[in-house]
Amino acid sequence: MKRGPVKVLLYSINFAPELTGIGKYNGEMVRWLTRHGYQVRVVTAPPYYPQWKIQAGYAGAKYAREAWEGADVWRCPVWIPGRLSGAKRLLHLMSFALSSVPVLLRQMAWRPDVIFAVEPPLVAAPLAGLLGKLFRVRTWLHVQDFEVDAAFELGLLPDRKGLRRTVEGLERWLLRRFDAVSSISGPMLRRLAAKGVPEQRIRSFPNWVDIGAIHPLPENAPNAYRERLGYSAEQTVALYSGNMGEKQGLEVVLQAAERLQDDPRIRFVLCGDGVAKAKLERLAREKGLANVAFLPLQPMEQLNELLGMADVHLLVQKRGASDLVMPSKLTGMLASGRAVLATAEEGTAVHAVMAQAGAGIVVPPEDAAALAAGLEQLAADAESRAGCGVAARRYAVEQLGYESVMQAFHQSLTALGAGRRNEQERTEQERNDKPHTVGSI
Repeated sequence: MKRGPVKVLLYSINFAPELTGIGKYNGEMVRWLTRHGYQVRVVTAPPYYPQWKIQAGYAGAKYAREAWEGADVWRCPVWIPGRLSGAKRLLHLMSFALSSVPVLLRQMAWRPDVIFAVEPPLVAAPLAGLLGKLFRVRTWLHVQDFEVDAAFELGLLPDRKGLRRTVEGLERWLLRRFDAVSSISGPMLRRLAAKGVPEQRIRSFPNWVDIGAIHPLPENAPNAYRERLGYSAEQTVALYSGNMGEKQGLEVVLQAAERLQDDPRIRFVLCGDGVAKAKLERLAREKGLANVAFLPLQPMEQLNELLGMADVHLLVQKRGASDLVMPSKLTGMLASGRAVLATAEEGTAVHAVMAQAGAGIVVPPEDAAALAAGLEQLAADAESRAGCGVAARRYAVEQLGYESVMQAFHQSLTALGAGRRNEQERTEQERNDKPHTVGSI
C-alpha cells in the first residue's frame, strides 16, 4: 500500500500572522512542514496577541477559512476581554475551546495522522485527547508554558489548597492521555516527568531561531533605531523587546532606570506591546525617566535591526515564573550576538541556558539594585560585553538553529504518524484475514 504525506492537524489559539510568542513559532513550524511534504490543517483563533485586540482584517465573532503557506487554516470565534484578570483570561480561553468544537470535529473526516495541540490553553487539550481516542488518531501535546503552575504562582488564580490540588490533579490526568508530550527546555521536561508523564512519551522540542535572518551587526555600524532615538555609539543601550505582560514584572526595569538616571552612559528601550504597557509608560512619566524610551511592536522584517540596536538585552521575569515559562525572545537575543542581562533563580531553565551559553550576567528576579549593578558592570567593560555576545551567537548556532530543531521534530513526528498508520493497516489486514462464513440455504 502506497502511503501519502503525513497529515498533521495543529490545534492552538495562537497562529500567524502574530509576530511574537506561540503564534510566531506555530507559523514557522507549519511553513517548514508544508515545504517538506506534510499536509497541514490548522484550527486556531483570529490573531490578537500581544495587543489583546483582533488584528485588522479579521473578525473575532465569525468563523473563517483561509490558505496560509500551503496549509488550510480555520479561524474560530474568540472573546477578547477589555481588561485582563484571572477570571477573564479563563473565559477568553474557554470561548475558543467551545467555538472550536464543531470545527475540530469536522477535521476528523479528513483522517489526520497526528493532532498537535499547544498549551496554552490547556482547556482546549481535553477535546484533542478525546478525539484522538475516539478516532484512533495519535496525539501530541506541546507545552510552551506551564500555565496552571504559573496561574497559581503569579496570583492569577487564588492559591487555595483544595483548588490547587484539584486543578493540578486534572492536569496530571490530562497530560498522561497524550501519546507524546513535549516542552522547550531541560527543566520543563523534568517537570513533565514530575507530573507523571511516562519518560518514553516525553519529547524535547525547543524554541528555535532563524540564524540567517537574525545575525550580529558590525560593532559601531550605523543603526536606524539608535539614530532615531539620538543615542551615540559610546552609550550603552539596554533593550527589552517582547510582550509586556504581568509575568515579566517590567516595573523592575523602571526601578533600575531610576537608579541610573544620572548616568549618561546608559539608556533603556522597551519595545513591544501587552496589557502592562500603558501602566509602564505612566510610571515612567511620573518618575520623569528621561533615560527610558518606548517603541511599539516592530515589523518582523526589521527585527534584526532592532535587536542589533542593543548593547545589552534585558530578559526580565518575576520570581517563580522562570521555570514555568521559557521566554521565546531569548533565542533572538542570543542569535543577535549581544550580551544578555537576565533575571532568574538558580536551577531554572533561563539560568541553565545562560550558564551554558556564557551569554552574560544573571541576577536575582525583582531586584532593581542587582539589575542596575549588572548593567553598570556590562556598560563599563566593552571587551567582556563583546565576548558575551560572541558566546551567545555560538550557542544559538550550535543549539537553536531552525533547521536542526525542525529536522529532529520531523523524525519524532513521522514516527508518531507512522505508528498510527501501521495500526490502521494491521486492523485492516486482520479484518481481511478473517474467514468468511456462508449461511446455508
